[in-house]
Amino acid sequence: MSDLALEYIVREPKKKVAKQPLLLMFHGYGSNEQDLFSFVDELPDELLIISVQAPMFLGMGAYAWYTINFDGVDGKFSDIPEAIEARNTIGEFITQIQEKYNCVPENTFLFGFSQGTILSYSVALNFPEKVKNIVALSGHINAELMPEDIETKNYQHLDFFISHGSVDQVIPVTWANKAPAFLKELNIKHSYQEYPVGHGIAPQNFYDLKQWIVDRLK
Repeated sequence: MSDLALEYIVREPKKKVAKQPLLLMFHGYGSNEQDLFSFVDELPDELLIISVQAPMFLGMGAYAWYTINFDGVDGKFSDIPEAIEARNTIGEFITQIQEKYNCVPENTFLFGFSQGTILSYSVALNFPEKVKNIVALSGHINAELMPEDIETKNYQHLDFFISHGSVDQVIPVTWANKAPAFLKELNIKHSYQEYPVGHGIAPQNFYDLKQWIVDRLK
């Protein structure tokens, strides 16, 4: 469903409120928009939830935001120009969705997993005026996707929930746990948690992120 920059599916809010909160979901490499959408019935009723499909078709219902060359030097190698293009497209899409559904940036959440989290970090730190709250699951901050003027941007309103599996075999936890120091340097509010799982979302992880979202809807 889309006449916009990206394809998506939607769960309309079950509870109408003023300044309807918007939550946009960005799946990981090799997945699709149905993946994170499986959580929607467990998320607060007042959320308008948009689950976005990445633009690159890999086959058999699998999509990606940008190419990962698994035989690249030093392990996985991300195609940075493609990632930057995806980031900019997501930024455009967020504005289009906010306009279409009459939502405001100060009540907009990003909810990313893996590659979707890498881009959620990048979108929030490049376009902080578009979003407020970011759920960053099983990803990391890629310095190559950060803005050149990062030291002068206004990040005082941003708030991150970050979590990672302590035995993640896809994205090492040592990549993820650099985020708190990075965000602290920029005076960005954040919470960081690790859970004893691999590249996935543990039940306790979901409970904690759900509570984090609920607290920010009050």
